[in-house]
Amino acid sequence: MANTETSLKEAMSVIEGATGVALVDYTSGMALGTLGGGKEFNLEVAAAGNTDVVRAKLRTMEHLGLKEEIEDILMTLSGQYHLIRLLKSHGGNGLFLYLVLDAGRANLAMARHQLRRIETELEV
Repeated sequence: MANTETSLKEAMSVIEGATGVALVDYTSGMALGTLGGGKEFNLEVAAAGNTDVVRAKLRTMEHLGLKEEIEDILMTLSGQYHLIRLLKSHGGNGLFLYLVLDAGRANLAMARHQLRRIETELEV
C-alpha cells in the first residue's frame, strides 16, 4: 500500500506526459495533495473546479437511474488530457485522482491503465 505522497510521485514519474496530479476530496473540493502544475496551471484551482464536474456527473447518473459506477472521466483539450479517476478502494470514498497530461507526449490508454493501478495501491 502506498500513501498519498508516494502515489502522486509515482504518477508523475511513471505516466508518460504527466504534468500534474492531485488527490481531491469531491465532497469539499479540497486537494489533499498535489504535484506538478506550476504558475500557468494551478492544480488547487483545477481540483476544486473538477469537483463540480464529478458532482454533476453523479447527479445526472442518479436522475437517469444508472446503477453503474464511474471509472474515470476524460476531458480532451487541444494540447492536454485531463483524467479524473474516482477512488473505489482503501477508504477512497468521496475522493478522486486528477491527472493532467501533455497530449503530445502521453499515451492515453497506458495512462488510464497506470492510474488504475496506482489507485488500487493507494491507502488513504
